[in-house]
Amino acid sequence: MRTPPRPASGAAALPAAAHRAAALAARQYGSITWHQASACGVDDGLIRRLLRGQHWEKVHPRVYAVRGAYEAADDSERFRQRVMAAQLSLGPAAFAGGATAARLWGMHGFPPWDGHEMHMVIPALGAQRHVRGITLHTWDTGEDEVTATGSGIRLTTPGRTLRDTLLHVDRDTGVCLTDSALNRGLVRRTDLPELHARNRGRRGCRRVADWWALADERAQSPLETRVRLICVDGGLAPSALQHPFADTDGRVFAVADLWWEELQVIGECDGIGPHGQAATLAYDRKRQNALQARYPGARIVRFTWQDLYNPAYIRAAVVGTARR
Repeated sequence: MRTPPRPASGAAALPAAAHRAAALAARQYGSITWHQASACGVDDGLIRRLLRGQHWEKVHPRVYAVRGAYEAADDSERFRQRVMAAQLSLGPAAFAGGATAARLWGMHGFPPWDGHEMHMVIPALGAQRHVRGITLHTWDTGEDEVTATGSGIRLTTPGRTLRDTLLHVDRDTGVCLTDSALNRGLVRRTDLPELHARNRGRRGCRRVADWWALADERAQSPLETRVRLICVDGGLAPSALQHPFADTDGRVFAVADLWWEELQVIGECDGIGPHGQAATLAYDRKRQNALQARYPGARIVRFTWQDLYNPAYIRAAVVGTARR
């Protein structure tokens, strides 16, 4: 259970209205609107006082962050703070969409959030609005394509999120996001043809038409997806993903990220990520020894994020490992 944040210095001496506003802000990731503050009894004079004393901070026009009302535990919560503040600034009809909604759903494939990028959807009548730090979209979105998190953040459904996001990213990122959504159970493979069909007529729809068929729910990381796509482009599509290897008793002792049956080559995607993520090796020494004993013809080739800069090396490594 989260420990309630301690009041900011001098907060105890503030009027009761300020404490009521802070309590409301705590339920909104620490943000509050001018209208909400007014309903709590905070007038303009008190707002100016709170800003001067750095108890509050203006984050968007008529939207304030209340110091100490909510302490984010990690980058994910800090991201949600920013999304909620953006939603509050745009009004109750606004919701997160595109890349922002994809991050909220936990779809993997993007680099870490840069602390600024924010995509929100608003009704077409608000198309002329401009809010610094927020990219506004006016996509025609059905009521059944918008949902909300338990904390009140409104966002597009997973399927609608994929539909919108794929139109604005490159192929590898798009397939990574779709793989991740499938793997996490956010969408089903049988949903993909309909998602593509519902995008017909939108700019970029033809460009992404072939991406849907490349998605694979077995993929467990963006690195794995990107290595697979490089091999597919070179005519070396793996036979299987997450292929199990069992001992003589039928017990699975290792699972290969990628497996080329004809070549008898195991592909492992590990190492340090492009943004410093810690490596996790799928095979330790004992598992490697067991693999060589049970499947003496199999060979292992490993890839890291750095290898993506040289696609020819990845394809050559698969073929060269098989020859050895």
